[in-house]
This record gives sequence, C-alpha cells and structure tokens, in this order.
Amino acid sequence: MAGPRQLPVALTIAGSDCSAGAGVQADLKTFSALGVYGLTAITCVVAETPGKVVRIQAIEADVVIEQVRILLESFPVAAIKTGMLYSGEIVQRIATTIREWNAAIAHPIPLVVDPVMVATSGDLLLQKTAIEIYERELFPLASVVTPNLDEAATLLGEPIEDLAAMRSAGHRLKAKYGVPMLLKGGHLGGDTAVDLLFHHDGAVVEVAAPFTRGVHTHGTGCTYSAAIAAALAAGSSLEEAIARGKRFVTAAIAQHFAWPAANGAALHALNHAPNESR
Repeated sequence: MAGPRQLPVALTIAGSDCSAGAGVQADLKTFSALGVYGLTAITCVVAETPGKVVRIQAIEADVVIEQVRILLESFPVAAIKTGMLYSGEIVQRIATTIREWNAAIAHPIPLVVDPVMVATSGDLLLQKTAIEIYERELFPLASVVTPNLDEAATLLGEPIEDLAAMRSAGHRLKAKYGVPMLLKGGHLGGDTAVDLLFHHDGAVVEVAAPFTRGVHTHGTGCTYSAAIAAALAAGSSLEEAIARGKRFVTAAIAQHFAWPAANGAALHALNHAPNESR
C-alpha cells in the first residue's frame, strides 16, 4: 500500500480577495494546479471585484507574523511569495521574520516578491510610506522581484512607454536593488506580451507569449508570481520557473471564464486550472 503523498510546499503572504481572482485565493488555486501544497498568511481583507475596490481592512501585524511563524515552524516550506502587504509595518515585520528564519536554516528559502502597489482598477493597494521599506528591507531578500510597468515606473519615478524604455528600466532596477528583476511588459499592449528577466550576471532573458485581447479581469500578477513560486518549490531553476509561470498565466488568461454582469457587461475571471499550462 502506497504511503501518503509529500507535495512541495509554498507559502503566500498576501491579501484576501473576496472575488477570488487575485490575492491568496488566486495563489492557492495556482499552487494546487501546479502540484504544490499551498499555505497562506493573510495581510488584509479586500472587498473587490475585477475593476473595483470598495474597502481594504488590514490585519494586525502581530497576527500576520504569527501566521508566518507557525507555518514556517510546522511545514517544510520550499518557496515563499509575497503579494499585497499593504503597510510599512507589515513589510518591515515580514522582512525581519524571513531574514531571521533564513539565518537559522541551512539554505535560504527562495522568495518571490510581487510588489503589489496599484490595482488594475487604479486603486492604491500599498501605503506610500511602505514603498521605501520594501526597497530597503524586502527586495534584498528576494530571489526575484516581479514588478509590472506601473510598479516599475513608481520605483523609478518615470513612465515606461515602450520596449526600449523597458530594457533601460530593467537594467536600472537591477543595478539599484542588486537582485534579479522580472519586468512584466503586458501593459505595453501589441500582439505579444513580452517580459524581461534581468539576471545577477547582467544577462537579459526575454519571455514572450501571445497577448489575449478583450479580457478584463485582475489577478494576473498574483497568478504569475505564484506559479513562479510553485515551480521554485518543486526544484526548478529561476529561469525555468519563470518560463513555467509565463505559460501558466498565459493559459489562464486565454481560457478565462465569463458571466453576464448586472450592468450588462461581461464579468471575467482567470481560469486557474487551464489545460496544457505546465
């Protein structure tokens, strides 16, 4: 008789999205689809649907940290991703906890930092005072940071409007923070969604996939970073993990769900169990 399965374990530290298209709900769906057991530490509760954020209620920082600590002490966590952390205090406490845990174990846990700052709707999801704490405390611990173009523009203080500007921005971000940066170019539009990975050694790897038009949803960044974390937990290299994550999120968008909304428009959601995504 076969014994119980031992799946790789990944932890997401992020906000809860009641519409289940982003945040920890999207992360858990992604982990499960990619054969990883998912753990969650919830930083805030968000009342939202695609395109609309109504309210954000932060969880007390002590409660966030207790979630993280008990999970790290109890499970063989093989990768961590951070999403919406909301406040400077939570960012600081998370960074300190991860740093102390890594110092006590043989090998640091791979960390994917998705610097969630602004919702697809344009709503601010991160207190402004938290950004410099992200930069100073959390980024240096990351195996990769995954900003979209709006987030990268916020970090650099200038817009990124084309692929050439994207390449320049990525090099500057890599030089500024000293960790691998995955700059996501989906907001550029066009027929191809191009992302650029800026490695430690200065190499730049282009990751591209067809751009699916007419899909109006949220959670793509959460899903992408969760898929990268899942692959890292399963033992993939960073470049392999990003390629797998790109395939997964591309399929999730292309095979999205749709329902008629009350206002007559379509309500879209990512498909977190797409076919042929691995």
